[in-house]
Amino acid sequence: MMERFEPVIVAFCCHYCAYTAADMAGTMRLDYPANVKIVRVPCSGKVDPIHMMKALELGADGVLVAGCLEGDCHFKTGNVRAARRVAYVQQQLEEIGIEPERLAMVTMSAGMGTRFASIANEFTEQIRKLGPNPVAAVRKGQAAAEPVAQVN
Repeated sequence: MMERFEPVIVAFCCHYCAYTAADMAGTMRLDYPANVKIVRVPCSGKVDPIHMMKALELGADGVLVAGCLEGDCHFKTGNVRAARRVAYVQQQLEEIGIEPERLAMVTMSAGMGTRFASIANEFTEQIRKLGPNPVAAVRKGQAAAEPVAQVN
């Protein structure tokens, strides 16, 4: 019997909105996968492309960058900056042969615990369908399904 693949998701959550929404989801006892690892950041705009790439390099199967709703960023335009960075990294991933869908930008307000849980569930299911991160497989010494370009 084959084990069901449980992806590791790293969620960079802004302190003011997304992290609070995740906390609210927990308080409301909403179910979302335990494999979603939350990293609290002051603002989604502080998540640099190197953080996203490093999370994937170190074994995350998917990465979420979660920020405030557009126009409601506590740091003015941090969430807009984060969205641009996510789009840039998605383009880079595609160029090196990794599915850009492994990275996503989402927005929410502090009161959207239900939205956080829903996104966590949907994103986990999306990554489950993609399968394990090919970079992580290479790092572990396993053969990847397809060759992956060296990231320097």
